[in-house]
Amino acid sequence: MTDSLARRERAALCDLAVEVGAGSPTECTGWTAKDLVIHLLVRERRLLGAAGIVLSPFSGFTARASAAYEKREYAALVEKLRSPGGLFVLGPVEKAANTFEYVVHHEDLRRAQPDWTPRELDPADVDALWAQLSKGLTFFGRKLPRPTVVRRADTGDTAVAKKGDDAVTITGDVVELILFLFGRESTQGLVFEGPDEAVAAIRSADLGA
Repeated sequence: MTDSLARRERAALCDLAVEVGAGSPTECTGWTAKDLVIHLLVRERRLLGAAGIVLSPFSGFTARASAAYEKREYAALVEKLRSPGGLFVLGPVEKAANTFEYVVHHEDLRRAQPDWTPRELDPADVDALWAQLSKGLTFFGRKLPRPTVVRRADTGDTAVAKKGDDAVTITGDVVELILFLFGRESTQGLVFEGPDEAVAAIRSADLGA
């Protein structure tokens, strides 16, 4: 049975984490590779710590869980991350919750390296990413300040992120669209079309997710 994209991106992230080392920078401001690995472990293996990532009243649990992992050897942390924990061991949960998480964080680590180059995913993986993106686009585009449509550069397929008049259309590769909606600045080749003011508002918005 072929591993899911989420599982393959997990493995690739872990391989790269070992290659670049614990202190390597990432595209997540202020985070090293070790910080990124710890974030992923807390998210998967510490229930209250995971809650604190998105709910500030639980942030103390996140801090304590992160501090506990920080004391451990980097190589052991990466090895632990290679296998899903908690509910993420269930295939459907891993696919739904981890596909974008690991694609985005793998790119966070890749694109912080001085010699990184864009990669081409298998067309079937790109189609799967688009299906997940378009299905959940209202959620993924919730922070967009103006009506927005996203368009696949390869097929021309579109999906509405936020309804309204004078929408901005963002065209690009599927991975680049995902990265943009997750607030990443290192996107490549995106084209914005629409009213100048609306385009400026979208491009300057804090979409961090």
